Amino acid sequence: MDIKRKAYQGVANIVRFNWHFYAMAGMAIATAWIWTGVFPNGIQHLVIIAITLATLIIIVSLMVSFYIYDLSGLYRMRWLDCISIPEGQPHILNIHSGFDETSGILKQKYGESAVTICDFYNSETHTEVSIKRARKAYPPDRKTIPAATDNLPFSDGAFDLVVVMLAAHEIRDRGERIRFFREINRIISTTGNVAVTEHLRDLNNFLAFSIGFFHFYPRTSWLQTFRAAGLNVKQEIRSTPFIRTFILEKHGSAS
Repeated sequence: MDIKRKAYQGVANIVRFNWHFYAMAGMAIATAWIWTGVFPNGIQHLVIIAITLATLIIIVSLMVSFYIYDLSGLYRMRWLDCISIPEGQPHILNIHSGFDETSGILKQKYGESAVTICDFYNSETHTEVSIKRARKAYPPDRKTIPAATDNLPFSDGAFDLVVVMLAAHEIRDRGERIRFFREINRIISTTGNVAVTEHLRDLNNFLAFSIGFFHFYPRTSWLQTFRAAGLNVKQEIRSTPFIRTFILEKHGSAS
């Protein structure tokens, strides 16, 4: 069952939560355009080229974001259909980093009582204004459990499935990411799975987001992190040219 999203919700939220960036970029472009005439002819051409490139980068990034978050069906989370869940009452954990757009989808798919929500957002270390705006616009579910990335407050083997969608890249320290996935390894059952969905630092995301792709991590970095945490990559699913989901299991688990 699909959860209804508003038209343009994805790209609108990007602009809404990051309006300061677009305002500053717009002011810079407008100022450069106004002052172009004061430069010598040769410099004018370079300024016009720079203005054109900057404008194109912004337009392309918004168009790609619209495709990913509004047109592609990303939030149908079709990769979950590839994961076997035990019959009866499954135990699902959804982990996010301050902005939760997926718990409602998981509750529709697996049932309200099956889904536990965990948030590793820390206002002292996660100071991005965009996250603060997102949390104000979309307050966390009242049942959300706060947690530290290296200390998830759940017992060993408690969950059949852990979902981490577009959140793990917010853990900027490599050692902390490894500790985070070790904790996830600890709390999944012997036959449990982990679904990690992320942009990658690759050519497609560079063409889409320019230097913004540095906010993401390369595929090799994710594979090293999973391996260091004792997790195997069971399957890789590319839902768009810009998004990949890694289906993980405990090291040594039978596929």
